[in-house]
Amino acid sequence: MSSLPTLIVISGPAGSGKTTLAHAIAAAVGCPAICRDEIKEGMVHARRGDPTPFVARTGDELTAGTLPVFFGVLEILLRAGVTTVAEAAFQDHVWRPRLEPLLGSAQLRIVHCVVDADVARGRIVQRARDNPLRRAHADSRAVAHHAFNPISLDVPSLKVDTTSGYRPGLDEIVAFINGPPGDGRDEA
Repeated sequence: MSSLPTLIVISGPAGSGKTTLAHAIAAAVGCPAICRDEIKEGMVHARRGDPTPFVARTGDELTAGTLPVFFGVLEILLRAGVTTVAEAAFQDHVWRPRLEPLLGSAQLRIVHCVVDADVARGRIVQRARDNPLRRAHADSRAVAHHAFNPISLDVPSLKVDTTSGYRPGLDEIVAFINGPPGDGRDEA
């Protein structure tokens, strides 16, 4: 048995159901979910009195500012021995260099959410209508759904179709997460 906490990385393109699945996994496992978009939404909220309204765009100052905060929180939790769900798009070229240093602090499990591009676009449009907090994000990134480049680390990974519920189901996802340390199975 390993005494290392588990870092459960939830990845996938915009609209693939990452945040919903991250919170479901965190509830099932009994650990916190740290979601990059929620950190950014908190930053936008803190600026609500700013005379210059925040406008989300690709690479805006708050998007750039969330990366060190996100990984700082993860590092604190992992050093304290806390199993944690980490949710973000996790495209390989941006995120792998930040995840690799955590390999010695945690057992990593990657859960990659997949969904048809049309379903993802529909979800993005719907959540923009239903959730005013989405103004914090430049959700036009859904156009690049086909160009998403998932994390490439030599750790156990599982692909989950989120089109209608979860395939595999939540119980199977949790069993994968709780698998033996070093379980090298790749079900992606």
